[in-house]
Amino acid sequence: MTIEDNLGYTFRNKDFINRALTRKAYALEQKQQNVGCEDQEIYRTLGDAVLKAVLIDLLIKNGVNSRGEITSRKKSLEREEGLADISTSLGIGAYLKLGKGERKQKADEEPYVLAETFEAVIGAIYLDGGFLACKGIIEKLFNI
Repeated sequence: MTIEDNLGYTFRNKDFINRALTRKAYALEQKQQNVGCEDQEIYRTLGDAVLKAVLIDLLIKNGVNSRGEITSRKKSLEREEGLADISTSLGIGAYLKLGKGERKQKADEEPYVLAETFEAVIGAIYLDGGFLACKGIIEKLFNI
């Protein structure tokens, strides 16, 4: 099984998923060896924004109709622990490119690392397949 099998999404451009799975420490280590490598940080920012938009859209379509309830339910859905659980169910930790120190500290098991990487993967899907591709994956994973 691959990360794409687990996600139910095949990337046309594999560079997107590779970058989404690359932690900053790993990218810096590669650059020190004169190997070009970009980390997941900007993908996390994009993925976070897309995730928020899709969750709000899905909540509204499922009858949540007050701003307060939308905010409350969205916050609950996007909590670090929940995103880390989804990331774990997808096996994302096994595909992470970690720096040497992160590997020693088992960062691939840390909830914040798994949650951040999940957001980066959402950003990668958005860049590769657009909003509707993201929406379909998020809808399936969150079961809203």
